[in-house]
Amino acid sequence: MTKSDSHSARPNILLVTTDDQGIEAGCYGDPYAITPNIDTLAADGVLFENAYVTQASCSPSRSSILTGLYPHQNGQLGLAHHGYRMPDDLPNLFSMLKDAQYRTGIIGKLHVAPEKDFPFDMDHRSPTMRTRDVRWVAEEAANFFNADDDTPFFLMVNYFDPHRPLTEEDNQIEGIPETIQHPEDIRTFPWLGVDTPDVLAEVATYYNCVQRLDTGLGMVLAALEKSGKQNDTLVIFIGDHGAPFTRAKTTCYEAGVKIPFIVRWPGNIQTGLRQSALVSTVDILPTFLEAADIPLPAPVTGESLLALCRGEKVPWREMLATEYTSHAFEHYYPRRAIRDRRFKLIHNLLYERPNPVPSIGPAGLERTMPGSAWRQTYETNVHPPEYELYDLEADPYEMINLASHPDYAVHKNTMTVALRTWQELTNDPLLDREELAALTALHDQLREQQ
Repeated sequence: MTKSDSHSARPNILLVTTDDQGIEAGCYGDPYAITPNIDTLAADGVLFENAYVTQASCSPSRSSILTGLYPHQNGQLGLAHHGYRMPDDLPNLFSMLKDAQYRTGIIGKLHVAPEKDFPFDMDHRSPTMRTRDVRWVAEEAANFFNADDDTPFFLMVNYFDPHRPLTEEDNQIEGIPETIQHPEDIRTFPWLGVDTPDVLAEVATYYNCVQRLDTGLGMVLAALEKSGKQNDTLVIFIGDHGAPFTRAKTTCYEAGVKIPFIVRWPGNIQTGLRQSALVSTVDILPTFLEAADIPLPAPVTGESLLALCRGEKVPWREMLATEYTSHAFEHYYPRRAIRDRRFKLIHNLLYERPNPVPSIGPAGLERTMPGSAWRQTYETNVHPPEYELYDLEADPYEMINLASHPDYAVHKNTMTVALRTWQELTNDPLLDREELAALTALHDQLREQQ
């Protein structure tokens, strides 16, 4: 499918992110997620079935979205408000599109430093939690869509939902969602395994937050349609990483790094396509720049997704890597991971130490009985070995570590070589044991000072 004549000019660009949303959406097969607007967006465009963030932590993840680089390449190793930052003047989506005469705007969090390097014509970054008022978000988006008829725009809308807090008061805000789900209406996440009353209450609230952001997305897309600019706008919808629960956020497990990723561009890409390619949020910047006919800066790790969105048979990566270095200073625990179509390998660089983020949310470990698979799974989360290897076809929730199993030695070796190759190609400083020791010593010192 070729680009239509009516879209010969540079497209408008709308990027929508949700905070801490994994693949909990109806179009991704979740039976408890009420997401009619996300589902409709997917039906009108391309749904990527195997999409990943670079790191399951807000600032590092967003840095990759905005630079096309992994956190270990751009320097945003942890949360911006804890002092982690990128170098000054590193090109980013906002600066490059602004240089190309795009009108730029943001609603909700940026959470990447230094903020001075991100130029906004409309700036509604704070307070972050205000985006739980989805009517306000839609009103501000409508104002931005309608502000200029000729200049192409780039708007980034960032919903705080379904980030914590996940309290009873967060189930419904300003009357949205109209009908809330209760613990008895849902089941716990299959990768979490814990269904104590406290956990179920939070999971239900999480689903209500997802339902609210879905309502907000529908309002923003309706405002875009009403502005008359829908057919000239490339839309990408993603989560910034997985759910804020144990074995998801701040990990390299699938529940942490796998996200919803949907692309719509009327008349320019296929509709209703479910694409199985392994894609990453580092691919967003190259995709937008290709659509806007802007040269890629060097270096950029990602690749444009437009050919995949058109259903073309193109050479594509057979393996995809993710990482984790830190969140807050006290959460420093570097890992590197890589997966192919079937297997996932995780390398825990500080495996001699316990995981400093053993749990997120209410306690529930006591539910798992001695000798049970869940007990071993949670033990691995708290005290991981150097390597974890999972068969994602047979074990999608990563409960059975095959790294020491002799029958999988060849797979482990193949994945280990591939992971090291990726680290070398992307100049990962933590390949150097001295660099790892120095960064670890620095974080030990920072923790002691807190």
